[in-house]
Amino acid sequence: MVWNVSYWANVLKRIAYLLAIIICIFLSFKLAIFYMPFLIAFIISLLMEPAIKLIMKKLNLTRRLSSIIIFIITFGIIIGGLVWGIATLVSESTNLLQGLNNYFEKAYIQIQQFSNNFQKVKISDELLSIFQESSGDLLNKISTWVTNFLNKTLNIITSVPTIGIYLAITILSLYFICTDKIYILDTIEHHMPKVWMKKIGNHLREISATLGGYLKAELILVFVSFIISLVGLYILMFTGFNIKYPLLIALGIAFVDALPILGSGTVMVPWAVVASLDGDIHLGIAIVVIWIIMCIVRQVLEPKVVSNKIGIHPIVTLIGMYTGFKLIGVLGMFAGPIALIVLKNVFSSLLEQGVFKTIFDKR
Repeated sequence: MVWNVSYWANVLKRIAYLLAIIICIFLSFKLAIFYMPFLIAFIISLLMEPAIKLIMKKLNLTRRLSSIIIFIITFGIIIGGLVWGIATLVSESTNLLQGLNNYFEKAYIQIQQFSNNFQKVKISDELLSIFQESSGDLLNKISTWVTNFLNKTLNIITSVPTIGIYLAITILSLYFICTDKIYILDTIEHHMPKVWMKKIGNHLREISATLGGYLKAELILVFVSFIISLVGLYILMFTGFNIKYPLLIALGIAFVDALPILGSGTVMVPWAVVASLDGDIHLGIAIVVIWIIMCIVRQVLEPKVVSNKIGIHPIVTLIGMYTGFKLIGVLGMFAGPIALIVLKNVFSSLLEQGVFKTIFDKR
């Protein structure tokens, strides 16, 4: 058998090139988590950019002065939201931790009642025993996870020096990115080879068009869902419904709504069913009404804010979520689909021609 050295050298070169890009993208996500304050500042600056350009155009002001005006307004909103949010989160998390055992005792009683109902259907004792043990183990694991999560959340929120440092770095970074954007871009271009800048610039424009539009649209939709759920839950609480942790619940709904494929119904529909089975039918109906309002508003807004589809099949998106979760935890559920969008844009020509064809076909 004669080995074609030139052919296999080209194949190895292409594989090495693919692996190098995938490693770079993986490291980029790791660095993004490490430099999170700067990433947050960069994202906020992108959201502020249209307002800065509008003031520059309408009032004929310099970029620095326009940036300072928008920065002060944004800073005031962020600080006000953080003060209220932190105070409410600490209060609700503390109360939830104190009453957590009572909630899980009620859940265990519900499971026992279900088991008693199963006995009437003449299900074997072995199956009932397995069901009770599995349910008990599941409740214990959920209780442990929720307790650890709330304790970590409280530790992070109440660690004032750390939060202060992160907040100060984020605010300062946001100010400099907004006011000195042109200088920063010129400096980066000055230190980069022209070939790199051309290739990186092309990829960044494509990724910004797809990923930027996708993230902006999702951010708007999730924020709207969060506001509707928060306002709705506070209205229910003030009108006498059994709602004790509106901010925590609204954040949980927004978190699930932000995940691809899943949506707010993943939380709200089971919650409404459980509330109804527990005897509070009015609360169940009220939750369903809030969910319907969120769905209607989302359906109205989605065509206006989502300019194009990301072009990735749901099963591939689900694989990305799972892979991200296994690699870096809960944040990976968000990072996985984003990484897929980046990879799809970087390897767009490769995907169009066929991955293995491009690597192994002779040229």
